[in-house]
Amino acid sequence: MAEYKLLLPSMGEGVMEATIITWLFNEGDNVKEDDSVVEIATDKVDSDVPTPVSGKIVKILKQKDEVAKVGEAIAILEIEGEGAASEEVKTETPAATPDAETLKTIEEPLQTVAASNVEFSGDLYLSPLVKSIAQQENISETELKSIKGSGLEGRITKEDILAYVANRGSKPAQQAAPVQTASTPQPAVSAPAATIPVSAGDEIIPMDRMRKIIAENMVKAKQIAPHVTSFIETDVTNVVKWRNKNKAVFEKREGEKLTFMPIFVKAVVKAIQDFPMINVSVNGENIIKKKNINIGMATALPDGNLIVPVIKNADQLSLSGLAKAINDLAYRARNKKLRPEDTQGATYTISNVGSFGNLMGTPIIPQPQVAILAIGAIVKKPAVLETADGDVIAIRNLMFMSHSYDHRVVDGSLGGMMLKHVHDYLENWDLNTEI
Repeated sequence: MAEYKLLLPSMGEGVMEATIITWLFNEGDNVKEDDSVVEIATDKVDSDVPTPVSGKIVKILKQKDEVAKVGEAIAILEIEGEGAASEEVKTETPAATPDAETLKTIEEPLQTVAASNVEFSGDLYLSPLVKSIAQQENISETELKSIKGSGLEGRITKEDILAYVANRGSKPAQQAAPVQTASTPQPAVSAPAATIPVSAGDEIIPMDRMRKIIAENMVKAKQIAPHVTSFIETDVTNVVKWRNKNKAVFEKREGEKLTFMPIFVKAVVKAIQDFPMINVSVNGENIIKKKNINIGMATALPDGNLIVPVIKNADQLSLSGLAKAINDLAYRARNKKLRPEDTQGATYTISNVGSFGNLMGTPIIPQPQVAILAIGAIVKKPAVLETADGDVIAIRNLMFMSHSYDHRVVDGSLGGMMLKHVHDYLENWDLNTEI
């Protein structure tokens, strides 16, 4: 018999570590090749790790709630054959290792970490664990940039930052106050959290891991970007007629449902092509104009949490291709089958608040994007139509859209005109469009 080390696999660009959620097998259990043996979570998605070999789990190396790095052994299997087998990823040994007391102090449960005023611009990749340690230890971004990372592409690993803390000393370095100028953006100052009284009969529900991540990201997004929102009401009667005409044919041909979302995405992509400065990100005092148009699709999960899978290169997909991509991402999101790369790289996001029966909404812009479109419910209403014989009142399918944008780089004219173009594309939808 031989030993096989089951390693944490690569989970996409920028994902360096994951948290063990639960083991699906116990020590002593036999597993078959491709069996999912453990559920893991990154700061983006939850997913399963399959075993590439058959064998018996003789040792679990990473327990529930522990963090493992990509390439690190998480279990040992006993397999047929002789010797030992693994595909371990080698990393450089850190220059110094913190003592046990430092390690214990730093690796307290993350939910007990005290609030920190340290903020990071986003141009330096930090895993959730490394970021938490940096915030707890008041390590500034300038200090982090001085650390030589031993991870992939020079990224800072947990061992790197622990070694830095051990050598740095327990007292945080004093930072000189920056010189403030009119052009220097100032960090948002967070007010101390108020103590909420708890009355008899109140239920205290701890946030799950994903809700904590959502809460942190939403607060940061509002602190970073000054939000402005424009609204418009759109007559989508032609869109409704076209879908009703084609949905049965499409489902029979493709075996999938035809929703309104591919049409909305198509209109948004056309408007982005008209106004490419919506498809940008802000990096300090620079604007990064994105080449690809990757549309994020805000999706509610069965547990009430939210995730945003991404339609990559949406401008290169036909309506049929968009429908298939959207259905696939929505299905895998609701069934916890998304890969980490499925939630990365969005350049613009759409939130369909109409799916909850809401007429309109003002969603928060996901960083580092600069705009998000909310689509409301389609409602039949009486509307005034202009005809050759004069104005008439008719029953039409109307829908509100709201466009929230980052006023640092998107002014009202750009944000409003982009929304108007989405409106025009939907209102003038060609009933002869092929699917």
